[in-house]
Amino acid sequence: MLFQAMADYTPDELLIGGPLWTRALVAELIRMVVGVTMTEQGVGKWLRRHGFTPQRPDRRSYRQDQEKVTAWLEEEYPAIAARAKAEKAVVAWVDQCGLRSDTAPSGRSWAPAGRTPVVRVNGRRFRVNIMSAIASRGALWFTVFTGRFTAGVFIAFLDRLATQAGRKVHVIADRHPVHRSNAVRAWLADNADRIELHLMPGYSPELNPDEFLNADVKRHVHSARARSADDLAHETRRFLHRRQRQPHIVRGYFHVRYTIQ
Repeated sequence: MLFQAMADYTPDELLIGGPLWTRALVAELIRMVVGVTMTEQGVGKWLRRHGFTPQRPDRRSYRQDQEKVTAWLEEEYPAIAARAKAEKAVVAWVDQCGLRSDTAPSGRSWAPAGRTPVVRVNGRRFRVNIMSAIASRGALWFTVFTGRFTAGVFIAFLDRLATQAGRKVHVIADRHPVHRSNAVRAWLADNADRIELHLMPGYSPELNPDEFLNADVKRHVHSARARSADDLAHETRRFLHRRQRQPHIVRGYFHVRYTIQ
């Protein structure tokens, strides 16, 4: 009963605390259900003994439609993959992200007690944007730009993607307004033999393996050290070129739920 309650509900849904199952809140659940008082240390040992570990939770939007997500995973994506295989096409997952110069490195740094470490950052504010596509065999395509993400930018990227892939590409992307714009739809209609666009369910970034590339970029490209937008763009391109030569890392972005094509 206790384990089922923890699996099916969050503490706030049971009106005993916040959104995360901490040792203190598990202890409160045990006290409420079975009338036994346990220390936090005891709760930790008890949880580990039953196969529980502390984990960083995935985030899900309240606006996500679970039925559409299930249909995507069980019906829509398998159909796309089957068509791509029959057409000898490639499936490419596409996304865009931005890097800002005023974003300081997160996390902690070891230092002598009483001496707070200092990280030098650029006081100027600028950003670069990245449009990327990855395939489960390890291919990576990208463009880095400093302007806004527009239909023109997306169309130019799709055109180059089809040329560089050398065969038809089934592109999977989120439901960004640019992806659904009239200009993009018109271009896709004229290039149906080269590119076919498929949109994932809304509010579901966890379904896109390219999100892991975005996180990889933000973790390794130190935007706060860049002195200009050109400097930041150069460092970003250099990192992405390195990842292009490391297909085993790109393959690691993919969850087991997606079949390797």
